[in-house]
Amino acid sequence: MAHVLVVEDDVHIRDLIALHLGLEGLEYTLVGDGRDALGRLEATRVDLVVLDLMLPGMDGLTVCKAMRRSGANIDTPVLMLTARGEESDKVLGLETGADDYLAKPFGIREFVARVRALLRRPRAVVVPGAEAGKVVSVHGIEIDPARRRVRARGHDVELTAQEFKLLHLLATHPGIVFSREALLAKVWPDQTFVTPRSVDTLVKRLRKRVEADTEAPVLILTVWGAGYKFADV
Repeated sequence: MAHVLVVEDDVHIRDLIALHLGLEGLEYTLVGDGRDALGRLEATRVDLVVLDLMLPGMDGLTVCKAMRRSGANIDTPVLMLTARGEESDKVLGLETGADDYLAKPFGIREFVARVRALLRRPRAVVVPGAEAGKVVSVHGIEIDPARRRVRARGHDVELTAQEFKLLHLLATHPGIVFSREALLAKVWPDQTFVTPRSVDTLVKRLRKRVEADTEAPVLILTVWGAGYKFADV
């Protein structure tokens, strides 16, 4: 049975959501605080997060950014809720790592339909060797983190440190879409003066190293409006 974490500080909305999740036969946990939600997300894997944008303790964007960086739910679908319906808020939520967006007030039938759609979305299985230090082999790419060695199509490939980090992250999570924000946090964790454009540039460089045809990439794929992913296994 799928388990949904509902992060919403409005008790009436939270109870309404809980009622209809229950009618759908879903298990759920109700949380009203952003920090509490993040603690649960770091410790326990769930199947879907319904996440309000405006929360006490820690706002929904910050929670979403944090869960996309690491932890048990880096690939868990997120349905973001907000009372603010401006286009800029929607774009910001999606770029932060949310999978779908619903502005309040919303119809409960639409909410249930969005939940069903996100729960049907397949979640990729992390490939063997994803643990630090172990050799990863996927789609003809072999990555040896201990030796910082990469082979593509039977040949050694020289990569910069950032190119290597990006390739290892994507290849160990095939099929998982990473937003540019999430990739920035992973590949440049300690640098402030980088932008989403830096991710695009790095992807372009990496494709030149590992793709047979950079004009028709089959390994590192662009997910328009969302970010990048490695080809599904």
